[in-house]
Amino acid sequence: MTTSIVGTDYWHALANGQLQCDLCPRHCKLQDGQRGLCYVRQRLDDEIKLVSYGRSSGFCIDPIEKKPLNHFYPGSRVLSFGTAGCNLACKFCQNWDMSKSRQMDTLADAASPEQLARTALETDCTSVAFTYNDPVIFFEYAVDVAAACREVGVKTVAVTAGYIDPEPRKAFFQAVDAANVDLKAFTEAFYYRICGSHLAPVLDTLVYIRRETNTWLELTTLLIPGENDSDAEIDAMTRWVVKELGPDVPMHFTAFHPDWKMPDHAPTPASTLTRARDIALANGVRHAYTGNVRDRRGGSSWCHSCGQLLIERNAYQLGAWGLDARGCCSGCGEPLVGHFSAQPGSGVVRPSRVRILDACNDR
Repeated sequence: MTTSIVGTDYWHALANGQLQCDLCPRHCKLQDGQRGLCYVRQRLDDEIKLVSYGRSSGFCIDPIEKKPLNHFYPGSRVLSFGTAGCNLACKFCQNWDMSKSRQMDTLADAASPEQLARTALETDCTSVAFTYNDPVIFFEYAVDVAAACREVGVKTVAVTAGYIDPEPRKAFFQAVDAANVDLKAFTEAFYYRICGSHLAPVLDTLVYIRRETNTWLELTTLLIPGENDSDAEIDAMTRWVVKELGPDVPMHFTAFHPDWKMPDHAPTPASTLTRARDIALANGVRHAYTGNVRDRRGGSSWCHSCGQLLIERNAYQLGAWGLDARGCCSGCGEPLVGHFSAQPGSGVVRPSRVRILDACNDR
């Protein structure tokens, strides 16, 4: 299978002859032919190139709540895709079959940015999501898809760890309409030992998105028993979110299941998620959610002013709708932060694969 290749802008030459990738804080230094840790960025012809442009591990129509985004066109359909590789090395990865893949044959599907935008329209998808693995590593493809989608009125969503350098960060988050950022923990020790990365660049990205862009932002933390689920860590994290990002950024606390290199850890009890949500609410987070479990109260949206149920959720299915046409509480008139249609979307009964038959030309 032929792989699409494009040159990239974010690199520079070092005095010793290596080329340094400047896309993310990992700053891989490459000899001729070498790939970065992400696997899809490679030194070729004295440049660093993206060798997976236009290729995907598959396209799927999901509910937007699966990303998870609870305040971005609830009930809408989203055309989701990912590629191979990742720029983090999380031992608990829940999508390891794609993010840790080192086989380009994983990328069996192909589509140009224009085809993706057109397919989203044809399948009644409000948005296209870059997900399953981190879109930072396929930066050029993601930005081009976002531009094509914007041309036809389709939104784009990035599901990302936020591990990106300041310069490419500007272009990336200007291009997308919404982001769910994995705030994986709130200690440097966790990021270094379990993710092979660092916490500070992620916090910098969160502050940048919130203060310098119009990109809608939600956060997700996968709670792993004994690793990042203590009251003290959740308390410190949620206090930081309120202080630095504000009380209106939704937070999702989701359940870990044993996978990849952490099969010996226990699954996350539902009570842990409820405890985290309670701590967040007590610290001033107005919209805190539980995820990967069936929890009507923890998964639903409530008016922070009067307590009325605004959007009922049972897993990814919506129930009662308490918003008026303006996106405000029908009880007290308090606006619900986010992006909403006058009525909830029709949703997706179950995720469905989409085949884009007209493959893009190699670039």
